[in-house]
Amino acid sequence: MLIAAIVVIFPLCLAYAAFTDMFTMTIPNRVSIILVVAFAVIAPMTGMSWLLYGQHFLAALVVFVVGFGLFGIGVMGGGDAKLLSATSLWFGWNMQLLEFMVLVSAFGGVLTLIILMMRSDRFAVYIGRVGLIGYLTNPKLGVPYGIAVACAGFVCFPATALMQYAITRMI
Repeated sequence: MLIAAIVVIFPLCLAYAAFTDMFTMTIPNRVSIILVVAFAVIAPMTGMSWLLYGQHFLAALVVFVVGFGLFGIGVMGGGDAKLLSATSLWFGWNMQLLEFMVLVSAFGGVLTLIILMMRSDRFAVYIGRVGLIGYLTNPKLGVPYGIAVACAGFVCFPATALMQYAITRMI
């Protein structure tokens, strides 16, 4: 049951966040709450040391503070900042967090370029007619950055301590 929780909860939450952000430009708070509570319960059950456990929460706290600073100046949405910090909790205070953040930036840059192309006069006429994503051509909307967070999370998740624990138990 523990291995199933590790393998299912994180990817499912990220996929849900990405889809809801893409189609509604919001990320429900429950996604970030589930990620935090799941980690808080699962990690000690894997035998993670309390020091490492605390470092994971430190990573999430630092990302939370920076994310809400960006939210405060209007650079990032609140849901994106919460999802980013809840996701960072699963990576911890190590090189995986740095890799995750670099990938979030890279995927976010590509996503932003795609959205800007969709909003250009050349494409907006055609994409604006597509029901589900047509609203993304509205230049007053931001960028659904939850998609970038999810993509980076999917790429980095296999190297996390919890996933490595699950892999060694499945073999």
